[in-house]
Amino acid sequence: MASKLYITEYADMAQTVRGGAQIAQQPSIANQTVDYSGGVASSAAFNAATTYVRIHTDSICSIAFGTAPTATTNSKRMPADSTEYFGVPLNGSYKVSAIINT
Repeated sequence: MASKLYITEYADMAQTVRGGAQIAQQPSIANQTVDYSGGVASSAAFNAATTYVRIHTDSICSIAFGTAPTATTNSKRMPADSTEYFGVPLNGSYKVSAIINT
């Protein structure tokens, strides 16, 4: 089974007539899928307008963020079938890296 990381990039939080809401503004500005079943793998650089990302993994993994990240099994761990949101620097050319973990 392939191990994949699904990345959705966002620029803003949703707005309502009463103000902001702590939910992702649709549509997303970019989407990526990273297959890390063969070992450590990294995404392409995030869109320059991306300020936060939604990360979903279908297997247990560890992830790392940076301009040239390399995840290790000591990096931030995500359980299988989990989803989290992470803020990233605007115009930072950030990527996310993933590796299988237990």
